Amino acid sequence: MAHMHITSWAVAIILLIVVAAMYGQGKMKPGKIVHMILRLFYLFILGSGIGLFMEYANYSTNLFIKVILGLWAIVSMEMIAVGGSKRKSVGIWWAQFILAAGIAIYLGFGVLPMGILP
Repeated sequence: MAHMHITSWAVAIILLIVVAAMYGQGKMKPGKIVHMILRLFYLFILGSGIGLFMEYANYSTNLFIKVILGLWAIVSMEMIAVGGSKRKSVGIWWAQFILAAGIAIYLGFGVLPMGILP
């Protein structure tokens, strides 16, 4: 389950960059297609994240904080994509995404008991 979760959010980050680039270049139709694929990956992230939460909920109370940060990162990703499609400024959403995703990744790999960092 952890491999699916990590792969899903890694692919989602790549898709977010592609969507932002396409919308930035004015390629709205291909951008919308990739945006819909990105939304599918949100579902993969949420599904695998719920599975991981159910599996490891008894190990750490910090896991709830990671869940909130993960949801914040997903909302930020969607707001970046939607704002890009409407040609609005999304700088604050990028900052929020980098902050939320960075802390969530740090918690997942470094702090929580099932992480890989010492």
